[in-house]
Amino acid sequence: GSMKAASLSEEEKKAAVKDFNFPKGIVIALLAGFMSGCFNVGLEFGSGINFGDLTPDMYKTLPATFLVTLGGFVTNAVYCFYQNGKNRTWGDYAKGSVWANNMLFCLLAGALWYSQFFGLALGKGFLTESPTLMTLSFCILMALNVVFSNVWGIILKEWKGCSSKTITVLVIGIAVLIVSCFLPQLI
Repeated sequence: GSMKAASLSEEEKKAAVKDFNFPKGIVIALLAGFMSGCFNVGLEFGSGINFGDLTPDMYKTLPATFLVTLGGFVTNAVYCFYQNGKNRTWGDYAKGSVWANNMLFCLLAGALWYSQFFGLALGKGFLTESPTLMTLSFCILMALNVVFSNVWGIILKEWKGCSSKTITVLVIGIAVLIVSCFLPQLI
């Protein structure tokens, strides 16, 4: 990210990031990393919420996933409502075209977010014989999130205008993450 920012012109930087705040970004990144670990702890503690032997392995974590994501939804909703009050933007919900677009993309984001954990549960169902991979499954999921988001960034030309050195570092980073996903199985 810092290499990308260094290779952009001043106009591109101003257009890309209007409210850049490095200290705030670091705090948010650290908090997000910590809360991601808490999310996994919630999934593990809730793993007993199922129908026991009647539930196939690949579906056993889904009730806990629902409860943990419900907590995240409530937290986000409260913060959004707070921001609506602070910014006096409650009227934006009444705008027809904006409302339909926002609802569509909210539903899409929620479906994609939940489906990644469905994929995690599905993967754990196949990894039950490997305690190492079961332990690292959430780390693998997070690494793949970074890989896929950066690949989409490349496809959508978010890295346009960056130097070849920056793109090389990005590609090497993606390759390292992909190898790290398979390395536990190789060891």
